[in-house]
Amino acid sequence: MCGIAGTYRWPDGKAVADRLTDVLAHRGPDGAGRYGHAAGDGEVHLGHRRLAIVDLSETGAQPMVSDGLVLTYNGELYNAPELRAELAAAGARFRGTSDTEVVLEAWRRWGTDCLPRLRGMFAFGVFDERTGELVLARDQLGIKPLFLMRRGGGLVFASELKALAAVSGGPLEVDHAALVASLLYYWVPDSRCAYREAEKLPPGTWLRCRPDGRVERGRFWDLREVAAEGQERARAGELPDLAAVVEESTRRHLLADVPVATFLSGGLDSSYLTALAARERPGISAYTIGFRAEDARFEAMPDDLRHARRVAERFGVDLHEIEIAPDVQDLLPRMTYHLDEPIGDPAAINTFLICSAAREAGVKVMLSGMGADELFAGYRKHLANVIALRYQRVPGPLRRGLSAAVDRLPVASARRGYRSVRFAKRFLSFADLPEETAFRRSYTLYDRGELLGLIDPDLAGTVDDVLTEHADVYRDNELDDFVNRMCLGDSRMFLPGLNLAYTDRSSMAASTEVRVPYVDVEVVRAAFAVPGNRKIAGRQGKAVLKEAAVSVLPREIVYRPKGLFSAPLRAWMSRDLAPLVREVVEDGELVRAGFLRREALRRMVAEDAAGHEDYSKHLWHVLTLEHWYRNATGAAGRLPSPAA
Repeated sequence: MCGIAGTYRWPDGKAVADRLTDVLAHRGPDGAGRYGHAAGDGEVHLGHRRLAIVDLSETGAQPMVSDGLVLTYNGELYNAPELRAELAAAGARFRGTSDTEVVLEAWRRWGTDCLPRLRGMFAFGVFDERTGELVLARDQLGIKPLFLMRRGGGLVFASELKALAAVSGGPLEVDHAALVASLLYYWVPDSRCAYREAEKLPPGTWLRCRPDGRVERGRFWDLREVAAEGQERARAGELPDLAAVVEESTRRHLLADVPVATFLSGGLDSSYLTALAARERPGISAYTIGFRAEDARFEAMPDDLRHARRVAERFGVDLHEIEIAPDVQDLLPRMTYHLDEPIGDPAAINTFLICSAAREAGVKVMLSGMGADELFAGYRKHLANVIALRYQRVPGPLRRGLSAAVDRLPVASARRGYRSVRFAKRFLSFADLPEETAFRRSYTLYDRGELLGLIDPDLAGTVDDVLTEHADVYRDNELDDFVNRMCLGDSRMFLPGLNLAYTDRSSMAASTEVRVPYVDVEVVRAAFAVPGNRKIAGRQGKAVLKEAAVSVLPREIVYRPKGLFSAPLRAWMSRDLAPLVREVVEDGELVRAGFLRREALRRMVAEDAAGHEDYSKHLWHVLTLEHWYRNATGAAGRLPSPAA
């Protein structure tokens, strides 16, 4: 895992590439490398920051140069041993044992045809000295990021958006459509970028720059096709052995020449991975979090620690417990800086603090259960949308009466929050809607009217564009299975746009690599070969994964209520962050600029404080958006240093 950067036929390319690489130092504290060469009537300059995981010697250093090919690579290749053997049999010679060298030789032999053969997570740039061409590529599911800017026939790229912003020669132009999308989702979808001049290379694609200025794009892997193929397998009765697939993926993800640990929340996904990893690596370490007792009580949070302790004891895992009582006023601007774009999920703080603790203990690699909920319908929204289809068959007068009664209930008192009321209000906000709209409303922060009431009226057309984009992506498939349509939508939008994005940025801010065994091409193929009625069975989400895990884990761990890898937001908003919320509402840059309406924010704050509605998540995201916007527009004078 590393940081990569480069310029291609870009003015003052060497100095720009050096600056790009320096900004990414936190991603690779173990080494730095530079490379330069002529490219047509210009030059190419590649940079690399190394986090040494496999082959810790200098033979794994980058940019890697070999017989006219140059590679700057960020990622891990889990089928490197098999590809190495195949390439060696075909005559390739290797100096060391790094997977970087395997990628380089695979490119030499197969070019872009090598990309679907790479099983892992990756983003890289490869330059051919003979042709003067630079190719950028990103892994199948978007685990690793790659940002780029193009001007004329030139290009700059980097692992993080902040690096591009640092070399732009002035503030980049904020894309208000991306900010509208961020308000809707509380993250920026992968199809958009917070700056107009920049873009993200889409997952499963490559981009080729030629010295004459031409640019060519291609796709080597399409999740829609994988899902369609899976549906055909399911119809033919070819159900996968999911337990074997997950076990094999976990084993491959342990490949490293440094210590590997796991996240362990005590929930199904992390417990299953930890148990499988402990079979391969007895005594493996795991990290779990808890919260201040008063915060957990106010939020009515379940006690996940006892479940994590039980799993650790049963499988001989060395468990490290971290209590999260952070100074959120200091962490908020720091995390906003590292997340690159306005992402309003407080789980990023959890990830950063866990990875920081692991790094201090000498751990460079962590396994995460990320992705299982998206692929196997494990979120509450999935079950809620299935229940909503049944709820729509209830007579209208009864539904209206229930909705009116629930609407009058408070979501919190002065001492505690009422989770069941919050869930009921959330469910009733979308239960009567058509499929795509209901699915979107089940996990986004606002409906169309609420969003229009919050932002500049001139952006009404942008709101409609963002909503249309969601509908287009959700419907862009050939699946006739409702549950798998939701899983596909999540895997194309929610997973790369939010969960993989914050996991990468938060972990790399702590110079730690996080691997995601569920987000593996073979696990994904298996997941979409499972029909939806095996994923949600009765009122049980992730049913098929639970069936696989029950042979390894105690039933009370497998079938316990779902926990949350989140934070006690209501407690933070009512205590630690209340003064900052008031400042942003009354004197924030987003309000001053006219992007957000002060009166709408005041109403949200008042209703949240009175316990009528739960707007803690909305207000947290407004804080993250405000901090990001101040930094992006140079109005951050009142903020703490992001490196503080």
